[in-house]
Amino acid sequence: MARLSVGVVFGGRSVEHDVSIVTGHQVMAVLSAVHDVVPIYITREGRWLTSPGLNDLEVYKASRWDEVGDEGFIPPTAGFGGLLVPGGRLRKSRRIPLDVVVPSLHGTYGEDGTLQGLLELADIPYVGSGVTGSAAGMDKVTMKAAFKDAGLPVVPHVLVEVKRLDADETAVMDEIEASIGYPAFVKPSRLGSSVGIGKASGREGLAAALDVARRYDSRILVERSMEGCAEINCSVIGGAGLEPRASVCEQPVAAEEFLSFRDKYLRGGKSSKDSAGMAAQERRIPAPISDALTKEVQDNAVKAFRAIDASGVARIDSFVKQDTGETWVMEINTVPGSFSFYLWEPSGVSFEDLMRLLIDSALAAHKAKSELMFSFDSTMLAGLSGGKAGG
Repeated sequence: MARLSVGVVFGGRSVEHDVSIVTGHQVMAVLSAVHDVVPIYITREGRWLTSPGLNDLEVYKASRWDEVGDEGFIPPTAGFGGLLVPGGRLRKSRRIPLDVVVPSLHGTYGEDGTLQGLLELADIPYVGSGVTGSAAGMDKVTMKAAFKDAGLPVVPHVLVEVKRLDADETAVMDEIEASIGYPAFVKPSRLGSSVGIGKASGREGLAAALDVARRYDSRILVERSMEGCAEINCSVIGGAGLEPRASVCEQPVAAEEFLSFRDKYLRGGKSSKDSAGMAAQERRIPAPISDALTKEVQDNAVKAFRAIDASGVARIDSFVKQDTGETWVMEINTVPGSFSFYLWEPSGVSFEDLMRLLIDSALAAHKAKSELMFSFDSTMLAGLSGGKAGG
């Protein structure tokens, strides 16, 4: 592969901001040996900063990004093909070319299709799912609808809209108790990394969990707690030039009743590539389940990947009940922590090879899209008169 200018976007206006910084730096560490990396850090307030000095985790530990980075942005203009750093009184504006972008943003304003939409307008190739797959993969309610339509088993759930909760909280909780029961998990629909999630064992706990979740989203998902089940995850890679395939399966190990933010990202304590982020979490690889259940989890993961039109790499989380052989698909993560390299290395794909595959696929997808028609010449305007359109 030729040496490319690769923009790595991380940070962002999300509760998963710090997780994204870790993922972005893991990606940059892998890519720096073979490509010219352009760090693009988005602050919590939404400012875009760039400079080679931002490829240093110590900058973020000391909150020194303003000292190091120059403000810039990607103009939504086809043909510009890069990052614009505006000039000032003592310097000219400059363009930093971008051959491809690796979105490493977790959560809102990055994983949810918004950044992907900007890159589509800018006509810049990018790694991962497109606008549709990213948006569907971020919204748990939409995601589950797509899974059900694909014939996949999903966890029983209820959608709670905050406006309904405000109007009649008693009626909403009655509905949840009747259809889901206890214990139940309460989740913001469009959030990740276990932020805002609560487990309710009774009506008082349900009210408290709903109160927390409503602070993060206007739509809340309430799911049945899958008691006696094991969480089993695997990753899928696919896209232009890549037939979707699943990695080995893993069983993450929670310190509490469910995987909290601390379980996922703060246990382990080291900062090396092999232990930071999701890789720091305790896990059993391969998952201690039968070959038949492993294949079912993997097959369902590929179907879930296709169901939302995902691309690049994703992690699909499932539940397994070993004594009955039942499985359920819980959710898909289109920008998984660490790009799930810890699942691909045991599958025979190094982190370096994984990123190469993703970049190659992104370039192939962009080339294929450029060959489609996006304009149509009509005689509509010629038929207008007097500056008004007919009814």
